[in-house]
Amino acid sequence: MTGAPADWKQRREAFASLIDEFGKGWEQGSSERIAELFTEQATFVPDPFGSPVVGRVAIGDYWGDIPLEQSEVSFRSGETYVAGPWFATEFRCTFRRRRTGEPVDVRGALFCETEDGRISEMRMYWDRRAGA
Repeated sequence: MTGAPADWKQRREAFASLIDEFGKGWEQGSSERIAELFTEQATFVPDPFGSPVVGRVAIGDYWGDIPLEQSEVSFRSGETYVAGPWFATEFRCTFRRRRTGEPVDVRGALFCETEDGRISEMRMYWDRRAGA
């Protein structure tokens, strides 16, 4: 984008990097890698109707079952949209259920607030389709 301030470009790159790391953590089934992206007192809202998960440790615990339930995970995100310390992006994650082998396609959006280079709040809005 021409004419954009350098700090805006740097924030966009930093925020895109956070989401890339989040996706790698999901793909690798690494709850530790995901949790490290959040501040100590961060809030994670896993879906619009879900209860907030508060704190880095609790967020790591939330993601702890990934390797038990999901295999062949692939995560991709779209353009990162920035507004001050906030950013948003669309994402797509596909995987197979370990117990049944059924393919799952999850598509949604992430809305995040940051503090000191980490995520202080993440809200996920998504839809999941299972089967072929």
